[in-house]
Amino acid sequence: MQANVLLIGVDLGLPHFDADLDELAQLASTAGLVPVARMTCKRRAPDAALFVGTGKAQEIKESALLYGASEILFDQALSPAQQRNLERLLEMPVNDRTMLILQIFAQRARSHEGKLQVELARLQYVSTRLVRRWSHLERQRGGIGNRGGPGETQIELDRRMIGESIKRTKERLEKVKKQRNTQRRQRERNQVFNVSLVGYTNAGKSTLFNALVKARAYVADQLFATLDTTTRQLYLSDGQAPGCQISLSDTVGFIRDLPHGLVDAFAATLQEATSTDLLLHVVDCSHADYPEQISQVQLVLADIGATDVPQLLVFNKVDALASDQQPRLLQDVFIVDGVAIPRIFVSAQTGANLDGLRQRLMETALHVSSRSLAPCVVEVNP
Repeated sequence: MQANVLLIGVDLGLPHFDADLDELAQLASTAGLVPVARMTCKRRAPDAALFVGTGKAQEIKESALLYGASEILFDQALSPAQQRNLERLLEMPVNDRTMLILQIFAQRARSHEGKLQVELARLQYVSTRLVRRWSHLERQRGGIGNRGGPGETQIELDRRMIGESIKRTKERLEKVKKQRNTQRRQRERNQVFNVSLVGYTNAGKSTLFNALVKARAYVADQLFATLDTTTRQLYLSDGQAPGCQISLSDTVGFIRDLPHGLVDAFAATLQEATSTDLLLHVVDCSHADYPEQISQVQLVLADIGATDVPQLLVFNKVDALASDQQPRLLQDVFIVDGVAIPRIFVSAQTGANLDGLRQRLMETALHVSSRSLAPCVVEVNP
């Protein structure tokens, strides 16, 4: 049975605040939850105990009862103490954006590597919230020489078990990382030109991937539809110049406030973006906040050390634009953080200008290979 959730957003004056909570609602739906109502409020700073203050917390409780919500979901990250205090006051489960994204990742992971990455992030998140589970046992015993209680003993046991699980998971992921490095060195020996597809989640990366290589990667109109890397071969030729063989790989999409634990856990996968020769940054140009989404992707690229990798902006879903919003030129430049980045408009859904994208990829690959006097072999990683 799906749980009904009340969505809460707190405007702290940050530029990316989603006043309509549309993205949180889409995340909740992706996780199998049913948003029944939304509430927003403004604060200069989060309340240390309840994040929203006592008065607003009481209002949230009344709204949850009114709309039949069985769970509260915040668009911001809550501290363990704030989460615990809110659950005591509201008398129902309270979760935050971080936990929601972790839950979606756990549902979507299919490969052994993906499951390991999600499990590591989940363990790191849970380890900071152990006090919630055993708080009813804290300080049960008093008197001289009895400072603690059975709750603290249980917390220490749980913390040790989780610590050991984290260590084992990290060791397994380290083996995966070594395997990826071996594969990467093999591609370098073969003088492969690498192109990685990156972008905000639900921008259409997998649809573009399928359109370019005629693959059948899972596609859905939801956030984080796919997490695991998929690689396919693509051969480009205009009938005159020598052809280029391209290997395309699909990776996880980015999102605002992507938990750092997930960024760290997916380091082995995201490392592909740092060692590539070209990033295809896919953008949903029909989205009202696409400039903010571009900025969020740039932040994640900075976190993983991929800011110096050349980019080509692929403005996807041009077919969803109104007639008066259609681009005058299918190729131009777009300014991102004061830097002019080449841009091309396409529609992965209808195939519009995909030939132009293939031509651009071939020209780039041939240009790079001619400088190195190496054969033209291209690898693309979405």
